[in-house]
Amino acid sequence: MPCCHSLTMPPSPSSSAPLPHPDETPESLRQSSASAPSKTVARPWRSLPGAIAFYTQLPVPQGWLWEFTHVARYAPLVGLMIGGLLAIAALAFTQVGMPPLTRAAVVVGLWVWITGGLHLDGAMDTADGLGVTDPTRRLEVMSDSHTGAFGVMVAIALVTLKIAALAESAHALWLLPLVAGWGRWAQQVAIARYPYLKPSGKGAFHKAALPHWGYVLPSWALLLGLSVLPWVLRWSAPMTPLLLLSGGSAIALLVPAWFQRQLGGHTGDTYGATVEWTEALLLVLCTIG
Repeated sequence: MPCCHSLTMPPSPSSSAPLPHPDETPESLRQSSASAPSKTVARPWRSLPGAIAFYTQLPVPQGWLWEFTHVARYAPLVGLMIGGLLAIAALAFTQVGMPPLTRAAVVVGLWVWITGGLHLDGAMDTADGLGVTDPTRRLEVMSDSHTGAFGVMVAIALVTLKIAALAESAHALWLLPLVAGWGRWAQQVAIARYPYLKPSGKGAFHKAALPHWGYVLPSWALLLGLSVLPWVLRWSAPMTPLLLLSGGSAIALLVPAWFQRQLGGHTGDTYGATVEWTEALLLVLCTIG
């Protein structure tokens, strides 16, 4: 899927190497950051702007101090930011009288655009790999840039589920940030809990950023608190926040566990698939009640 691999990234003056899979590591970004003297000392907090550049197509000022070693630690924060931008867009579309189904479709389209199709691409590759009956060939098929029938079907299913759930939801404005945050916490679980199947692959640096469960607990606590906030502020009856609280935790644990069971571990593609399926399933769950 070449279109999903063409994220807008700052060029690297020191290297002409091709860009790797976007769900793994943007080599040009890391080389570009390493070329600046002010960015040679590692500082975890510098990975926040790096995470924005890594996980989205949003512009990040070149003058900011970037570091990409620990971007996985900030993935849920980036999700909250993405969802917040989508909520603002949804509110604007509502104010101009856009019908719910059309509004939901446009919001999901913006969702894909902001991320550059990053995670959706991984979900499609993962589906193609899991569609192979020979387990020994699954990683090989997932590495193929060509899209198969299973990948297309999964992309259609994910987009349709998100559009339908958003169109039916009465709480889309505050659900969007939280759902996007939970999706990326699921990715953190996949990184911290399960082995990476390509030890020499460029996505292996995520394991160093999240070596054990302790590193994913702060973002989990943040999402738990934010999930009950709509009920505390009387934006909603307790049912939806309760579903978000319990469902977010459960789905974010079960989805990466399922992929691990199928493949014996994770890759950059399954990290993306974990985000997409967690978001879609949680949105659908929150339509109950």
